[in-house]
Amino acid sequence: MDSRVSPGEAADPPAPSILLIDDDVELCELLREFFAEQDILIESVHDGPRGLSRALGGGYDLLLLDVMMPGLDGFALLRQMRRQSQLPVIMLTARTAKADRLAGLDAGADDYVPKPFDPDELLARIRAVLRRSGRAPNCGELLEIEELKLITAAREVWCAGTAIPMTTIEYDILEFLARAAGRVVSRDELMSALYQRRASPYDRAIDVHVSRLRKKLGMYGSRIVTVRGVGYLYRSGPTGEDAR
Repeated sequence: MDSRVSPGEAADPPAPSILLIDDDVELCELLREFFAEQDILIESVHDGPRGLSRALGGGYDLLLLDVMMPGLDGFALLRQMRRQSQLPVIMLTARTAKADRLAGLDAGADDYVPKPFDPDELLARIRAVLRRSGRAPNCGELLEIEELKLITAAREVWCAGTAIPMTTIEYDILEFLARAAGRVVSRDELMSALYQRRASPYDRAIDVHVSRLRKKLGMYGSRIVTVRGVGYLYRSGPTGEDAR
């Protein structure tokens, strides 16, 4: 069969490629078979050091990362990877304590899925992260608010002339708030837009990412203001140290 694309005919986008780092070999094989039916390619590695090397080698659209692994645990692996790569990461782990979830998010994870999980829910989370990571074509819009510049096609953030590295979820939160500058955005609105679910009273994922985002923006992080009991506001005008 001739698979060539005729002039003017759009080629199918390549299948997403995911790296799975987990020492549960049986689980890795089950996920590989499940996602193959969804046109998603899964490559698995079963220990931390080799997984880190493979993740830094590039070529993947997303990383699924277990926490408890031989050689290098998932938290340490993610912290090391974030020094060189902003590859989107979803953590998979049986450690579901609040402190563990916060540790994963604080290390730079985009989402956190507790084991055991429903493969269909994991698929939905993966698709949401892939959409946010810019696989879908978009325009080369420049979003600019005073010293902040977002180049949406490249998903680049510049603040006062300096490039600021962002994880996928950090960029998405910043762009969402910047587009709504001057308006209070509720946590439910952010969770619905970014995670396709409502915020629960105990879900602090957004708060952790906003905290990291403020730190990365330095003195300009005070533009992201917490409106207690409601959500967040990106404000223009003089900067200050009163972000809470």
